[in-house]
Amino acid sequence: MAGSGRLPRKFSAEWFGAAVFAGISVWLWGPRTDAAMAGEPPLVRYEIVDDTIPASLTGAAGDAARGRAIVVNRQVGLCLLCHSGPFPEERLQGSLAPSLAGVGSRYSVGQLRLRVVDQSRINPQTIMPPYYRTKDLARVAPSSRGKPILSAEQVEDIVAFLTTLKEE
Repeated sequence: MAGSGRLPRKFSAEWFGAAVFAGISVWLWGPRTDAAMAGEPPLVRYEIVDDTIPASLTGAAGDAARGRAIVVNRQVGLCLLCHSGPFPEERLQGSLAPSLAGVGSRYSVGQLRLRVVDQSRINPQTIMPPYYRTKDLARVAPSSRGKPILSAEQVEDIVAFLTTLKEE
């Protein structure tokens, strides 16, 4: 087969046509990012009531230890880019947004959940990204369109952690 100038049988004209169509589709419309194609769980629908999302996105409480790890992680949540808080081991905490110290005393679980999911529902001028909303966003990289920044489980983990931050 090598050097014969012929394509192996698996590279038939039919296969080639399908591959070209798929390549053109990705080039024109970007890669498919829906949950089924990406192997990700579908987005959970949530209801906003007043200034809260009262129901858990996962149907269960999150894990506060995992939530803390997300909050201080500078590659996942990026929370400390803008917020400061009771994290003495973390250098260079932000000052653009309110401190997270005592946030669990200031807001209910549902209020915290809405602020993580989509702070712009509370403050349309916020610079905080919507961590779970995927619709009606501006300046989103093509590879990130239709995908939340955080999963429903990560949102619930962060909410569980934030509720532990009580005023002394």
